[in-house]
Amino acid sequence: MDAQSRGRADEIDPADQWVLNPRTGHYELRLADSEAQQRPKVSAPRKATAPSAPTAPSPSPAVPKPRRGDAPPRRRGGRSRKGAGGGRRKKALIITGGTLAFLLVGGSVAAYLYYEHLNGNLSVTDVAGAGTGGFKKDQPINILVIGTDKRTGAGNESYGDKDSVGHADTTILFHVSKDRTNATALSIPRDLITNIPACPTKQPDGSTKTIPPTKGTRFNTSLGQEGRDAGCTMRTVKELTGIEVDHFMMADFNAVKTLSTAVGGVPVCLAKPVDDEEGSHLKLDAGEHRLEGEQALAFVRTRHGFGNNSDLDRIRIQQQFLGSMMREMKSKETLTSPKKFLSLAEAATKSLGVDSGIGSIGKLTDLAGELKSIDTKNITFTTLPVLDNPAEPEGKKATVVVDKTLAEPLLQMIRGDVSLTEVEKKEQAAKESADADAKAKQDALLQGNKAPAADVRVDVYNGGGPSGSASTTLKWLQITKGVSKAGNLGNAPAKVGATQLEYAPNQADQARALAEMMGLSASAMKMGTADAAAKTPMKLTLGPDFQQPGTPLAPPVPQELPKDVQQAQADKAVCAK
Repeated sequence: MDAQSRGRADEIDPADQWVLNPRTGHYELRLADSEAQQRPKVSAPRKATAPSAPTAPSPSPAVPKPRRGDAPPRRRGGRSRKGAGGGRRKKALIITGGTLAFLLVGGSVAAYLYYEHLNGNLSVTDVAGAGTGGFKKDQPINILVIGTDKRTGAGNESYGDKDSVGHADTTILFHVSKDRTNATALSIPRDLITNIPACPTKQPDGSTKTIPPTKGTRFNTSLGQEGRDAGCTMRTVKELTGIEVDHFMMADFNAVKTLSTAVGGVPVCLAKPVDDEEGSHLKLDAGEHRLEGEQALAFVRTRHGFGNNSDLDRIRIQQQFLGSMMREMKSKETLTSPKKFLSLAEAATKSLGVDSGIGSIGKLTDLAGELKSIDTKNITFTTLPVLDNPAEPEGKKATVVVDKTLAEPLLQMIRGDVSLTEVEKKEQAAKESADADAKAKQDALLQGNKAPAADVRVDVYNGGGPSGSASTTLKWLQITKGVSKAGNLGNAPAKVGATQLEYAPNQADQARALAEMMGLSASAMKMGTADAAAKTPMKLTLGPDFQQPGTPLAPPVPQELPKDVQQAQADKAVCAK
């Protein structure tokens, strides 16, 4: 049964079944006419199980009518609402906003998805500790979006590998900034040669089976091959990029078809006509089109219609399509239409596979709430820079390898939570200008007197450095440098972006001495405003730039990408070439 048929009473439009809940003051959808639903209430999210169809409504339910006292109060000094016989009831959606659909295939929609039957649509995987297990409100969020090439669903026989067990055909690492103002969508080529680490996978009987590592193989085999699940892809991405993934979301070919149809089609622009007889059978004239269903899937699957017929060109086309779908789903027409919203809710959950950390509608709604304020102008698509595989002969290039020269600055920026959008860059430039005087003052501080090592008091914390860094540094300071008043306080309360030393003005001589021992730059020095009491230790927090005691800190995170790194903004429409 399609989404627009759910909750239908004969030929009643489901949009007309939005009725007022007198206890909350909000309009809510009444899916069936039963005594238990006369006063709808929000149910607590339950643990999702294997996909199952929602319970069908009774054959001829009557559309529930408002009871006495249920009518919305009249506005003082304003127009009154229409009566029951004067037209349809006022319809309202409580939109929490966000990017749920983008996390599936690139769109953006979220709302009060508390309906029990939507939980049953989700397919949930226990990834055996592959991710962090949950995002934190004061930290960046990293979500791995996977599109498989498994031929499931009617009409998909001509796409992908007919014998595929479901490989990671399209993979996007979606990084959301700590302040929730911007995001970077990093595409990882499927034909990238990489190492796949050992992968524990949960078995149907509850046991755990570890799949051995594989070196020098295609990235797309991190899913499906040898029984690997999405957790294996998460582990592979972490080893490849140095970025720990919080959650995954996975969809197959049907996601593109159902979501593009539910939103009423996705606008695309072609700079030239396309006639792909060899692969996807996409045939379109130059100009603007609105694609849905089979045509939408053919557009994102074609390898012979654009560029030089490579997977890298297909990635660019997919990014353009996803940006357009995002703009379409964030449009007022979509978010305020009950029909479209219901269709999107059904299509999104039916197409979605997730890890157990976000394996319920309630948890997905919490996630969407974290992402709702991101504007499309602050979302950047980019692709992990690669080179043709030098191990393959000329004329027979089929795989690629990481271009470390271009890839490392990009990955450093993502790890350092640096935005790739022009808007954010301008704001960052203004902030850096305002901080210039403060930095000059800090530089001057390093030029003063330094306390003897025996007088330096400091507590060492690990705020993102290698495991055991605080303990190793403590021993190094005490034994090698003679800092006998140092202490190890273990892990910091929160991770830091870079190593930092916090101290009071009357501890400046101690700070200079420790900075010289540790090789700290002025940017790592954080002086407070008030003097510290006698015998109060300074606070040294080791960050991800810390390698080991006595080794200079890693260079600062770059603020600009090399010009040859491909990127595109989600708010800009580009014609496919």
